[in-house]
Amino acid sequence: MTKHQSISSKDPLHIIGGQASKHQRFWKNRRVFLTGHSGFKGSWLSVWLISMGARVTGYALKSPTNPSLFELLNIKKDMKSITADIRDLNRLKKEMKKARPDIVIHMAAQPIVRVSYKNPPETFETNVIGTVNLFEAVRACKSVRVVLNITTDKVYENKEVDKAYKEGECLGGYDPYSASKACSEIVTASYRDSFFNPKDYKIHKVSVASARAGNVIGGGDWASDRLVPDFVRAVLSGGKIEIRNPGATRPWQHVLDPLNGYLMLCEKLYNNGPKYTGAWNIGPDLKDCKSVGWIAQRFCEFWGSSKTCSIQKGKHPHEAHFLKLDNTKAKKQLGWYPKWDINEAISRVVEWTKAYEAGVSVREVCERQIGDFEA
Repeated sequence: MTKHQSISSKDPLHIIGGQASKHQRFWKNRRVFLTGHSGFKGSWLSVWLISMGARVTGYALKSPTNPSLFELLNIKKDMKSITADIRDLNRLKKEMKKARPDIVIHMAAQPIVRVSYKNPPETFETNVIGTVNLFEAVRACKSVRVVLNITTDKVYENKEVDKAYKEGECLGGYDPYSASKACSEIVTASYRDSFFNPKDYKIHKVSVASARAGNVIGGGDWASDRLVPDFVRAVLSGGKIEIRNPGATRPWQHVLDPLNGYLMLCEKLYNNGPKYTGAWNIGPDLKDCKSVGWIAQRFCEFWGSSKTCSIQKGKHPHEAHFLKLDNTKAKKQLGWYPKWDINEAISRVVEWTKAYEAGVSVREVCERQIGDFEA
């Protein structure tokens, strides 16, 4: 199917490579409460955690896309999957208490910029009040030792200059999505300072952090109004590939790179208490911050077709032009670094999509790509 080495979905991924072995030793039998597990990133993380023997409880609405990566992966039988709304505080408290997690990873969100323009109230309710509810549930659940809130590169006050933002810079947000995720970061900091202060760690024993990734791509993302999913739909349907802002620069990365960072950060938070609390940029190196036009061209080249891109006509809502993250802190303090550059990332999306088109088991493809990444 591909030039990459294949492994069976039944193979234990933890035997491939030293890093995988370290991850597996920590996560085996670890109780994890993952919100947003039915989404694109949540589905990939669920597969990875399950492969390492973690006991995963997922809490999310039904996947909003069709096809749905979560449904295609058929992993419900290997985890406890709860269909519920992050805005339902009583249900969230009940399910978290029942799961008794060691680690809580919060991914549930309304994640699309253009959708946030169409429905600002739902965006703010989900991304801000949902985060408040998450921490209220954690406060009521005595088993929790680590809380990681996954936000976005768009939380910074973007001054539209060609620079990489560091964790300590001002938060902001032009569009409702970006503003809501900046608010989610403020909520996280408030709960950390007010209820889980590192100075009182010996009393509460909870470590709290947030992680800000770049523009994540990977196989199985069918979200609306995202660049690479729009490409995938176009090539699979024979339609036109259209882009809105060819000159806009983004920090692109394959989904496995930030997920690897999240796993490493959770391990550090669990083993070293308050030393790793705070905000972390888990973004790509600056060389992989490319324009939308560049990504479009490379996708067409890797797909191997004669398809070309055109600029979508009409007026579009404001989106940031320059956006880059400084990942120095994660490299120096976590020992994390990006493993797959942008060319490898696009190659893997194309590989996954062609396998899906050919009717190959997508769970097998995901597990093999995880194995390749870990190796």
